[in-house]
Amino acid sequence: MNFSDPDNPSENEWDDRGELAWNEFDWEHYLRDQDELIHRYIGFYEQLEGRPDRLDEVAHRMRWDQEAWSTEEELSFPPEVGEAAAEPANERETDPYTLHKNPVFIATKGILLTLVRAWERTAEQPDRVPQKLALTFHSTLHRAEQQAMFAISALDFGDYAMAISLLKRALQELNQCFALLSAEQAPTKALGRYQIFATPRLFDLREIWLRVMNDCRDELENPSDDEEDD
Repeated sequence: MNFSDPDNPSENEWDDRGELAWNEFDWEHYLRDQDELIHRYIGFYEQLEGRPDRLDEVAHRMRWDQEAWSTEEELSFPPEVGEAAAEPANERETDPYTLHKNPVFIATKGILLTLVRAWERTAEQPDRVPQKLALTFHSTLHRAEQQAMFAISALDFGDYAMAISLLKRALQELNQCFALLSAEQAPTKALGRYQIFATPRLFDLREIWLRVMNDCRDELENPSDDEEDD
């Protein structure tokens, strides 16, 4: 799956949708729908724990590969997501494209949310995790997310070189997360459990970002016909 080009919506949809006159209620409704997408992603992701093809299978269940979608195939949805997961979040034809709809945004936010929530539960008591590690790891996760969000924004604007540079920074923070988790010589049971929980998720983030970087490099080396015409 090509994570970096979700139907290439950012270039044209803002021009085609006409004048958007939404109030705060409309935007709140829209943002809640996008939050639902993130939690749906998490539901599928956790349901497929341990599968080597988890990222691609979750992308399929999120219907990010519509061209290969088969209406005859029966999907099983995780209980916590419920029957509503069988249909996309309520969308109106006039809904705009925003960063929140980008698959890389949804996957990154979803996986990082599971990491942060689990870390907060693990580190809430000082006898489980040293205070310095608790703060440093949380801050490192935040910086990784921040750089990734900047990169996804650059991606949406078609600035592939900047997206690569920002994702490199995000990967540096991710590598620091690995280093912090493995630095403890005698981890507590709680920290050991978190290491087992977090390691595959950190590797999945790394895989997603490396795929996007490769897509960006391919686009820079072989620009699309539309960009050549411009």
